[in-house]
Amino acid sequence: MLPVNCGSHIDYQNFVVENLRKYYPNPDSIARSTWDIIDRFWNLDLSFTDEFMKPKYSVFGPKPRTPSCMQRSYLLSIDFKVSSVTDWAAQLKINPLYAILSGFEFGDTPGVGTFYDFFSRLWDHDENHLSPHIHPLKIKVKKPKKKGTKADSVEKVTVEHLLPELENTTFLIDDQPYGSLFQLYKAEFLETSVSKGLIDTTDLALAGDGTPVVTSHRERKHRVCDCASKGISDCKCDRYFSQPDCDIGWDSSRDCWYHGYDLYMNVDSKSDLPVFPLLHPASKHDSHGFLHNFFRLKSFLPDYNVTKLLLDSAHDAMPYYRYCKRANITPFIDLNGKGGRPPVYKNDFTIDKDGVPICQAGFRMHRDGVELAKGRSKFKCPKISRKNGCISCTCDNPCSDAKYGRTVHLIMNDNPRLFNNPPRSSKEWKLEYNARTSAERSNKREKLEDGRHRSSKMWYCRLYHILMLQHLDAWDMPFESALRKLILQTA
Repeated sequence: MLPVNCGSHIDYQNFVVENLRKYYPNPDSIARSTWDIIDRFWNLDLSFTDEFMKPKYSVFGPKPRTPSCMQRSYLLSIDFKVSSVTDWAAQLKINPLYAILSGFEFGDTPGVGTFYDFFSRLWDHDENHLSPHIHPLKIKVKKPKKKGTKADSVEKVTVEHLLPELENTTFLIDDQPYGSLFQLYKAEFLETSVSKGLIDTTDLALAGDGTPVVTSHRERKHRVCDCASKGISDCKCDRYFSQPDCDIGWDSSRDCWYHGYDLYMNVDSKSDLPVFPLLHPASKHDSHGFLHNFFRLKSFLPDYNVTKLLLDSAHDAMPYYRYCKRANITPFIDLNGKGGRPPVYKNDFTIDKDGVPICQAGFRMHRDGVELAKGRSKFKCPKISRKNGCISCTCDNPCSDAKYGRTVHLIMNDNPRLFNNPPRSSKEWKLEYNARTSAERSNKREKLEDGRHRSSKMWYCRLYHILMLQHLDAWDMPFESALRKLILQTA
């Protein structure tokens, strides 16, 4: 039968107060750190989950558990660092606090199968994986020559071809297997953070980065052909993969191979809060992972106005800069050194690695502002001297007869990758780019690998609920616990 809504959020709060008085009449018996979690969940309104999930249940059969209680319970398991669903179901039976905060009567809590049934209702796909188990062998990523560097892309499609293809594609939330998870995350957490002023959707600075997610120690596959019986040991036939959405990639931070996913996350650089995640096979290069993530974000969150992109050197490709110019986005992308730079510009001076012209004497020229109307950056002679009110060039071999020395204008259209605004040599660029580490900080907080799951369904369920908790932790709470006062008043 359809789930019976236990009532409003007020009813849940009253249930918690009543049962905490019964089992924990002395609030001091609960640790201070635990009270922080209790207060956050007591104030967390998940009533939208009950209405949203109602169509996913049959009108026949036994009475199911309340969806908001199931979701709240799973969030609690992650917050209390119980990574196993089996262990959490056991904890609910022996720990009254966990059951009460979830919204269950102690002694009447769901089992393991009920939790997995709830996860299946959150997953909008008939299969637990995004791709079939049987597929061809993938090209293995090559180990980079330098330590600490990312592996080269093995993608057959270049960024130049992939970007316009994804830009002209409309992605629908209902077509995504993680669509329901995203809608719950957006309605109950992302939009709440926006309403609290933590995320400015009119001026969004996105920081993007990929991070490895290890799902197993090795790739598990076996043959489905009869080549071995024919004496062929190195055939290229299709294999059966137990985790078809994963493959082998290179972890540049640990300098080792790993099997699993590459999680690409776009984060609001001002608040360090996640905006939109996407799981890719481990071999997916960040330059491609960002494009798949970004254009889905644009489709799912059309009201979000992205004004800045903060990306590392893996995204340093000319199509990125051209797109940003069309979309009125200011790119803050580090150079990777492989894109090259004009060795000689305008036939008489060279360009440094960060887009600063070098005069004929070998000195880096000084930035002197940007002329937006003319689309150019201005640089002046580094040997200008201002003594006793006189301005002159002090170079031994001056390259110009001008009183102010040589002036160079870099036309940004000539090379938007090198000649950008603000220039990479400016304090403004460096200060903004430093905020890119917000993506790394967000990724480190996720602790995805503690889940030890074997399907994309479960990894996405865990991922989105971790993101929900990141938003929940960022919300301001009253200094004094209202729940604690209610318990003491009647104790």
